[in-house]
Amino acid sequence: MTHVTAILPAGSWPVAEAADVFAADYEGRHRRRMMLALRSGARVLLELEHARLLADGDGLVLDDGRIVRVEALPEDLMEVTAHDPLHLLRLAWHLGNRHLPATITAQRILVRHDHVIADMIAGLGGQVRRVQAAFDPESGAYAGRGVSHDHDHAHPHAHGGHVHSHG
Repeated sequence: MTHVTAILPAGSWPVAEAADVFAADYEGRHRRRMMLALRSGARVLLELEHARLLADGDGLVLDDGRIVRVEALPEDLMEVTAHDPLHLLRLAWHLGNRHLPATITAQRILVRHDHVIADMIAGLGGQVRRVQAAFDPESGAYAGRGVSHDHDHAHPHAHGGHVHSHG
């Protein structure tokens, strides 16, 4: 059985050298341990210490030296836009307050489709449009530092002006 031995960040390796492709949506790329079905039909084993998102363009180094390119498949998303940069920043704060994975650019925010969130954005004056796009959300402040940011620990979070402590 062929194993993944390392993950090369997107942009850090020559994509032309990819021997195969692992293509999946966001859920399929956020893994700790699984058999990855490659485009060629081959299967390789991914075993990581902690779950992580395999980003579009990452390279999976196999134990035989080959590199497999990760491809983010298009999925049903919501494109959130605003009438000015400050308004978009405020919308981003509301989405972040709900701990939603999001892709953020200067012009838009992409989140997975959810009608409750769409209604909230519309109520805040934002525009929501359904789009099909690859979803490669921000990795978060704790990504790549060996720290798992889940909610099994105690720290304060601000929700709607109130501070709650999880734990």
